Amino acid sequence: MHILILGAGIAGAACALTLQRQGHRITVLERQQAPDTMGGGVVLWPNASWVLEQMGLLDAVAAKAGTPVQMRRLDRHGELLSALDIGQLDRAMGQASHAILRRDLQAILLGKLQELGVEVQYGRPVVSVSHGADQQARVHLSDGQVLQADLILGAEGRMNSSARQFVLDGAASPRYQGFLNWVGMTQMPADQPPLFDAMAIHDYLGQGLRFGIVPVSPHAFYWAGAQTAPLLPESAPPNLQTHLLDLFHDWPDPVRRVIKHSQPQAIRQIAIYDHDPIERWHRGNVLLVGDAAHAALPTSGQGACQALEDAYHLAQCLQQCLQGSDLETALPAFTARRQTKTSQITLQARAVAQALFNTDEHACRQRDEQARQADARQIMADMARGWGSGLPLSS
Repeated sequence: MHILILGAGIAGAACALTLQRQGHRITVLERQQAPDTMGGGVVLWPNASWVLEQMGLLDAVAAKAGTPVQMRRLDRHGELLSALDIGQLDRAMGQASHAILRRDLQAILLGKLQELGVEVQYGRPVVSVSHGADQQARVHLSDGQVLQADLILGAEGRMNSSARQFVLDGAASPRYQGFLNWVGMTQMPADQPPLFDAMAIHDYLGQGLRFGIVPVSPHAFYWAGAQTAPLLPESAPPNLQTHLLDLFHDWPDPVRRVIKHSQPQAIRQIAIYDHDPIERWHRGNVLLVGDAAHAALPTSGQGACQALEDAYHLAQCLQQCLQGSDLETALPAFTARRQTKTSQITLQARAVAQALFNTDEHACRQRDEQARQADARQIMADMARGWGSGLPLSS
C-alpha cells in the first residue's frame, strides 16, 4: 500500500517507521525547509519507552537522554511542596523514563528513516486536501502538484493542518488556552556548581507564572517558563532572554541560572493552543494522527508519548485488518483504540493548567497546600494506570 504522510514531526516520522517495516511504500512531505532543531525537549515516560523498544530505537534514545529520578514541585520561593518518585512509576510500568532534547529525538527518528531508505521531502507545503470523483483524497501542494495515495496520514501538528480541515470540514479550530510558554535549552559551564543534587524534574509554581526545568545530563537542561496571558500578544519581546530575566528576577537561583546560561537563539515564545476532543479522526482514506488528532496542552506531559503510541497502534490495526487492505475497518478500529485515552489526557491537562495558572492568591495557596498533603504514591500509581492503558506493558 502507498501511504502519504503529511508532516515529518514525531508522529509523522514514527508512523513512517512502523509502517515502512510492514512493507508499505512511504512518502513523507514536510512544509519546513529542514528538520526543526529549535525548542526544548520532552520526557518520554515508560509508555513511550515501551513503544520505542518495539521500534528498536530505545537504546539510541537512552544514549542521548537523561533518566529523571524525581518530580519535585516547589513554590516560587523554592520551598518543596511535593516529591514524586519516578522510579515507582518506572517499576510499575516496566520501563524507564527518559528526558531528551526534541532535536535529538527527531534526529534519531529521521536517521532511522534514512537508513531504511525513506526520503523526507522538505519544503513541500500542502495547500489543501480534497475528494476526487473516485472518492479518493487528493493532496494539493503549493507548487501546483497533486498527489494521491492509498492512505493519507495528516501529521501536520495542531496548527494549520490541511488534513484536519478536510476531515472535519473546516470545523474544530485550535483553542487558545490563555497562557504563553517560553522554551529553551541550557548547557551550564563545567566550572559552575551543580544546579541540583539529583537528576530531578523541578516545577516552580507562582501566581499566574510557572517555570519547569528538566535535566538531560548533570549540566544540560531544557526548560519552559509560562505566564497567564488572556489576550494573545501581537508579537514577542525583541529580546526574550532579557524579558525572562526581568520576569523571573526574584525566583529561585536555578531558574535565573538556566535563563542566564541558555542559548539566546534557541529561546522561543509559544502561544499555547489545544483541541477539543473529536469523535471523527478520518474521512475516506485520510486519517489524523498526533497533534492533528488529539493536541493536548504541555501540562499533559504526554504529547510526544501519545504521538509514538499512535504509530504503534496504527501499525497494529493495519496489520490486523486483512494486512492493511481494509481501511474501512482499520481506520475506525484505530480511532476506537485511541480516542478515550487521548481525550482523557486532553481534559486532564486542561484541569492541571487551570490550577497552575490561576491568578488568585488564595486559590494558589490552596493549590500549594493540596500539593503538600497529596499522597505521592497514589499519584504515581494513578499515572501508571492511566498512561499504561491500551498497551501490553509488563513490570
